[in-house]
Amino acid sequence: MNGLAYHLDPARGRNGLEARTQELPEPGPHQVLVKVLAASLNRRDLMLMDGTYPLPATPGIVPLSDGVGEVIALGDKVTRAALGDRVTATYFVHWVDGPQRLAHAAEQYGANHNGMLATYALLEEDSVVHVPEHLTDAEAATLTCAGLVAWAALTTPVPVQPGQTVLTVGSGTVALFAVQHAGMLGARVISVTSTQEKAERFRKLGAEEVIVRAETPDWEQEVAQLTGGDGADHILDTVGMPTLPKSVASGAYNAQLTMIGAMPGPALTEGDGNPFGNSYLSIRRIAVGSRTHFEAMNRAITEHRLRPVIDRTFPFEQAIEAYRYFSEEDPFGKVVVTMS
Repeated sequence: MNGLAYHLDPARGRNGLEARTQELPEPGPHQVLVKVLAASLNRRDLMLMDGTYPLPATPGIVPLSDGVGEVIALGDKVTRAALGDRVTATYFVHWVDGPQRLAHAAEQYGANHNGMLATYALLEEDSVVHVPEHLTDAEAATLTCAGLVAWAALTTPVPVQPGQTVLTVGSGTVALFAVQHAGMLGARVISVTSTQEKAERFRKLGAEEVIVRAETPDWEQEVAQLTGGDGADHILDTVGMPTLPKSVASGAYNAQLTMIGAMPGPALTEGDGNPFGNSYLSIRRIAVGSRTHFEAMNRAITEHRLRPVIDRTFPFEQAIEAYRYFSEEDPFGKVVVTMS
């Protein structure tokens, strides 16, 4: 029952993805073997390929943290899954609950633990998460990274409350999930994006107001106007340091501003001074979330029947083309690789 697996050679950059025959893995006592049904790409996967991600990719690793599969074999001590279950895995292999520690961040699927771009994936029991039943395989394969980091940004350490204003900055999949999650939590959403076409899609997704930054370069002033001068209670900046000053200026008194994940790009220069300006708010940077966060998100997704936004799907044999498309074509939503 051999399969195929893609392997990453970061030394070759964007040409570093190669398919090889995969032998059927044998699960250890606390491992779960799944037959992968679908997997999806994140920005971190391009960074791992380019060598710009904070955690270097192990040469020859199977990439992609995000995917879903059917359990086909179990270690003899596994209690958290059963044969036939449809499951995914957490981004960090052993972060179950509580504060994230450096040791948690150092073990990641698709970076130094084999990921989901393969016929079979061997998962540690700590990381196994059951997916919402109403989602298709392609939809269920999108949750691990972008879906969960948006959820963690809005629900920790102080959850968004109904009636509060959430501002999303950027048009990637984290921003799209943030709009959907904020709607589930009863918040008002303002989004900043790049084009009118994307603005219309943000509105359909649930954003009450959308600001096109090319038309309104001083968008922080528009946020203030839309909120009666108060500013946004929660800001999710998915772009990085270039937009940080405007995101800070968009915040309400005691707002929470979350910078999402590993963000390449220029840092603030020495002349930029105090990043807080005249604002009183907290600024943090987070990396995805724990298994407990993931399970809480999935309960909310199930209750509200949320469906992730998918831009395009590719068959398994076109995984290299999926990478190219994700990198070059400015997708709106997740790019998914399906195994059947």
